[in-house]
Amino acid sequence: MLYLEDIQVGDQFKSREYEITLDEILNFAQKFDPQPFHLNEEQALEHPIFQGLAASGWHTSAIVMRLWTECMPIAYGLVGSGSNIQWPRPTRPNDKIRIESVIQDIKPSRSKNDRAIVTYQTHAFNQNDEIILISETKIVVFKRERLI
Repeated sequence: MLYLEDIQVGDQFKSREYEITLDEILNFAQKFDPQPFHLNEEQALEHPIFQGLAASGWHTSAIVMRLWTECMPIAYGLVGSGSNIQWPRPTRPNDKIRIESVIQDIKPSRSKNDRAIVTYQTHAFNQNDEIILISETKIVVFKRERLI
C-alpha cells in the first residue's frame, strides 16, 4: 500500500486492459442510463454524435474506477475529494480499456497534518490508443504514521 511519503509529483500508474462487452453496455444502460444511443443499435446509428451504440460515460467512468483501484494501491483507499471528467470519444462494445494516471499535485492539509490532497490526471484509452476519458481527480492520501 502507498502512503503520502511513497508518492511524488510525476509518479505514473498504468493499468491492465479491460474489455467491455455489448451485454455489459446494455445492462448498465438499462439500469442507470436508459437512453436510445446506449440501448438500441439502430437508433444509435442515426444519432448525430454517436453514430453507433456507445457505452454510458458513467459506465466508462465505473470501469476506470475499477482500474484505478487495481493499479493505484493507496492506503485507506481512493477517497475522492472531487473530479472533472470528459469523454472525448465514445466507448464501444468490445473496446479494450486501459488507463494511465500521473500525479500532478500534492497539497498538505492545513488543518490535519496526517494527510494531503493529491491531484492526478488520467487518460483512458481504447485498443487503438484513442482517448475515451480524461479526468482530473483529487483524493485524500494519508501519511504512514497517522496522528490521532
